[in-house]
Amino acid sequence: MYNEEFKDTIKRDLKETLSSHRYTHVLGVAAAARELAERYGCDADTAEVAGLLHDAAKQLPLEEMRELAEKSFPHLAAPILANGGLLHGYAAVTIAKERYQISDTDLLAAVAHHTTGAEQMSTLEKIIFLADYIEVNRDFDGVEDLRKAAKKNLDEAVLLGYDSTIRHLLDQGKPIFVGTVVNRNAQIDVLCAADRKA
Repeated sequence: MYNEEFKDTIKRDLKETLSSHRYTHVLGVAAAARELAERYGCDADTAEVAGLLHDAAKQLPLEEMRELAEKSFPHLAAPILANGGLLHGYAAVTIAKERYQISDTDLLAAVAHHTTGAEQMSTLEKIIFLADYIEVNRDFDGVEDLRKAAKKNLDEAVLLGYDSTIRHLLDQGKPIFVGTVVNRNAQIDVLCAADRKA
């Protein structure tokens, strides 16, 4: 669906608009997403494109992020609109739609939710959410545990991702977006349902 020429165009654009550090991270996420997609039965090219685009709006001014995000998501919660760290994925959806004519709803949801997560996530959404944590350039306490978990069970690894974020915010004394807690609890329900079926 997404050929190398298309991906190369995105890469060229990102190289011009992102810092070298952010661009390196994006390439790492795209590679991790491709690997996870192959492991968990998603289209690898779609996952790679979502990985490339997930931070396309990351370094824009907050007001510009808001304008972009509200084109695709007119009813975002106030805490998301106030925080570029939460908002940039939603803004990147509009970039994906307008600049690259991407209409794949699963891909767009994966870009939107790569930071906040969602109560119900597709396999692709979980892959991008997780790839953002475990890409090769990441170096934080617990990343190796996340990488190991990602190779064994996608849902368990996603839960560890939520836990990592919440723990980090607690350690930093920062507010925790209530949606993160809601989405974490929903992920626990997913794991409980899987256990019941086993």
